[in-house]
Amino acid sequence: MYDIWFNGKLVPHDEAKIHVLSHVIHYGSSVFEGVRCYKTQRGSAIFRLNEHTQRLVDSAKIYRMEIPYSIDELNAAQVETTEQAGLDACYIRPVVYRGFGPMGVNPINNPVEVFVAVWEWGKYLGAEALEQGVDVQVASWSRMAPNTLPALAKAGGNYLNASLVKMDAVLNGYTEGIMLSTDGFVAEGSGENLFVIRGGTIFTAPVGFSLLPGITRDAIITIARDLGYKVEERAIPREALYLADELFFTGTAAEVTPIRSVDKHKIGSGARGPITKAIQDAFFDIIEGGNDPYGWLTPVRTPQVA
Repeated sequence: MYDIWFNGKLVPHDEAKIHVLSHVIHYGSSVFEGVRCYKTQRGSAIFRLNEHTQRLVDSAKIYRMEIPYSIDELNAAQVETTEQAGLDACYIRPVVYRGFGPMGVNPINNPVEVFVAVWEWGKYLGAEALEQGVDVQVASWSRMAPNTLPALAKAGGNYLNASLVKMDAVLNGYTEGIMLSTDGFVAEGSGENLFVIRGGTIFTAPVGFSLLPGITRDAIITIARDLGYKVEERAIPREALYLADELFFTGTAAEVTPIRSVDKHKIGSGARGPITKAIQDAFFDIIEGGNDPYGWLTPVRTPQVA
C-alpha cells in the first residue's frame, strides 16, 4: 500500500492511525475532497487541484475548523503523496477532521488534523456506463433541507444521507439514486451532480437546492457553453427527468456518465445521446489527451515504484 501524508509528513500506510475517541468517529466532524490524477498523453496530471483544495478550505471554514496548513501546502501534500505512490493515475483523498480531545458535541477544543491518501480507482459507475449509461431511481430519501446542514460543505456527515440513497438504489437493482430537494425538485445523485437535456438546452439545478457545487459540474458548464450549448440553472421538476432527451451525471468519480433510464422510464434512445457524447469527448480530450485550454491540469512526476 502507498504511504499516507499525515499531519505534515509521509508515513507508512499501516501507521496512519487515529484514536478511537477522535471526535470525527463519534460526531462525523470531517470535511474532505475527491481529486483525480490522470494519465494523459502529455504525462500524469491532477485535475483542478487548486479548486478542490479551495473547496476543502471553504468546507472547513464553514465548520470552524482552522486548518494548520495553507492552500499551497495542501496542494503540495497532494502532489507529494501522488508522486511517491508511483501511480500514473489515481484517486486522491485529502481529509480534515477533528481528532482526539474533549468528548462531547462541542468540537472547538479538539485538534484539527489532516491526511492525504491515494489509491487506484477505476470508473466509479463502471467503464461500460460511459457509453451505455446507467439505470437509476428517484430516491425515497430527500436531500437535506436548507438551514439544516450546510450543503456547500463537502462534509463527512452529509454522506450519511447519500449512503441511504446509494444503498437503496443498489438493493433495488439500480446503479444510482437521484435525490429531490425537500420541496420536490431535482437536486443530485448520491455522489454526483445531474444535468438534464431537453430540446438542445442543458439544465441543472442551482446550488441553492442543497446540492454540492461540484468542481466537475463547473467544468462541464464551461465546456458545454464553449461548445455552443445553452446551459440554464433552474428548478427541475421530477417529471422532467422522464421527458428528458438526455441525462447525465458529473463528478470527480463519475466523470461524465449518461443515464439511460429513470424509474424504468427509458431516456432518449436508452443509451448515450449526442450532446452528452460531445461533452464527454471534450472533457476526455482534457483529462486523457492532456489538451487543456483552461489551465485545469497540474503536472506531477510519477516514477514507477520497483
